[in-house]
Amino acid sequence: MSSPVVLNSRVVARGPLDPAEARWKRLVKTTFSDPNGVERTWESAGRQTRPADSLVDGVGIVTILNKATGPELLLEKQYRPSIDKEVIEIPAGMIDAGETVEDCAVRELKEETGYVGVAQQTSTIISGFCNTNFNLVYIHVDMSHPDNQNPKPQLEDSEFIECFSVPLTSLCTELKRLDGEGYAIDARVV
Repeated sequence: MSSPVVLNSRVVARGPLDPAEARWKRLVKTTFSDPNGVERTWESAGRQTRPADSLVDGVGIVTILNKATGPELLLEKQYRPSIDKEVIEIPAGMIDAGETVEDCAVRELKEETGYVGVAQQTSTIISGFCNTNFNLVYIHVDMSHPDNQNPKPQLEDSEFIECFSVPLTSLCTELKRLDGEGYAIDARVV
């Protein structure tokens, strides 16, 4: 199964972002007191997309496909402009207002990979980029379900994601190979 192949993406320019143009993130200056009572500052970035009714910004989706040849981890290749590289990562996405973490994971899995699944277990909150909080959601995919025979992603026009799976027995070897080819490996995969 494969989505559009991610080729020829590259950074064209970099420069300061006017705060008025920022849709997703903002720069934050935090003043805090250290254990000695000394006031210090810390610069970070913060997401602006977390729904008011949610403790998290989104989900990372751990999906094991139980194939006839053995279990395989569902992965994606996606270009990330922030590091100007294609990244090997698990499916993930942002939560919508009023949506549960589990519903978000099932929706994002279907949109990004075409697979239909059921949320089985949710992790505690995992901090990610700056103030971003994610839950890892483990999804069960019934490989005999008709929708999972030839899954078709429903990508947005701005998404260029290639889906693939790797046998768990060779995951470490495959990740080393992909790293050697120049891909960045997202920490959530490990």
